[in-house]
Amino acid sequence: MVGQTKDAGWQIGVSKTVPHPVARVWDFIASPEGTAVWLGPDAELKPEKGFRYETATGVAGEVRSFHEHDRIRLTWRPADWDHDSTVQVAVTANGDRTVLRFHQEWLADAEERERQRAYWKGVMNTVVDALGS
Repeated sequence: MVGQTKDAGWQIGVSKTVPHPVARVWDFIASPEGTAVWLGPDAELKPEKGFRYETATGVAGEVRSFHEHDRIRLTWRPADWDHDSTVQVAVTANGDRTVLRFHQEWLADAEERERQRAYWKGVMNTVVDALGS
């Protein structure tokens, strides 16, 4: 099935090349303003493996890896879910532009995958708008 893998269950990825250097994109994504966009309001992330977070909307999880100017990987579980998923946010330099990727795996089923596709597309649009201002 599309979106289902043997190793990571149901997954979704959204990526976009943005006209900004990788440092600018990273600085936004890793900032409190940026994490509020993609992770949730009042999210505090520390670049430490094992750091636990919870947002104002009840999304909770744990940092798995945090590599500056490269990627953040963490578990992601909304309050109304009965399972963890894994989210990875990655930035890759492409000349003076940057490829920004949001990837989520270990989703429950095709329906959850479609909901998360819409979520990450919305997040991407908000990030792009914020970077453009």
